[in-house]
Amino acid sequence: MANKKTKAAKKPTVAEKQCRKKGKWLRWLILIPFALLFLMFNFVLAGYSFSALVCCAIMGVILFYNCTDLLREKFPKTMKVLRRIFTVCLVIGLLVCTVTECFIIEASFGDPQEHCDYMVVLGAKVRTDGPSVSLQNRIDAAYDYMTAHPDVQCIVSGGQGPDEPISEAQCMFDELTAMGIDEERIWMEDKATSTWENLNFTLDLIEEKVGERPTKMGILSSEYHLFRAGIFAEECGIDCVGIPARTSRLSQAINHFMREVAGVWHYLILGGQYD
Repeated sequence: MANKKTKAAKKPTVAEKQCRKKGKWLRWLILIPFALLFLMFNFVLAGYSFSALVCCAIMGVILFYNCTDLLREKFPKTMKVLRRIFTVCLVIGLLVCTVTECFIIEASFGDPQEHCDYMVVLGAKVRTDGPSVSLQNRIDAAYDYMTAHPDVQCIVSGGQGPDEPISEAQCMFDELTAMGIDEERIWMEDKATSTWENLNFTLDLIEEKVGERPTKMGILSSEYHLFRAGIFAEECGIDCVGIPARTSRLSQAINHFMREVAGVWHYLILGGQYD
């Protein structure tokens, strides 16, 4: 009798049922802001496609839990197992991404005070009206470093894409010389189309100029890119000095820091000589 009374007491009240019903509606309504963000990142703002992909992933997670919740009454055991497996995989994935992001953030500080004889500035998008935000940030950081280290030899590296008016190297050269940097201090490498090519072609150029490859070289790039650039540098057999170019737009920095996690794991799993 006591057990029956206990079970009866645990039955949800009308108010509790209404609250749960509202909760289910809210779990569906929460999809709306992520859908709007997806549309904005994908169709309104240029350069935020990865943020749009993140929004898609979040919506997918919400849909999974909502749909399995609807099916739980008909297939209680199956849905319970599916939700547990999915949750475990989700938690592991988030932990992996978090740890990777920590390495990226740690590398992003670089060592801008350390002197090096050679510094390569990695290229970024050139637009019809001049350097993109990322490229301008790198140009400004290169100017600051070259001013603080008057003996460093700079190599600007980056080819010309099909939608770029001039090569990235030429754009950086023009901007730095216009800012007052002696053109003799800047060598141009204007063939590279990826980070791997940036480093290898730059090392080839230095060897061509001075007769030998350096064992240590500064790599100037956007702060979020320094961890992966360091991996490439290690494969090239050089000691890398990270010189960060701080991203001036917060929204862009957040997008690129998230994207860089995917870039790191794409390289670690699939390898390849790409950006």
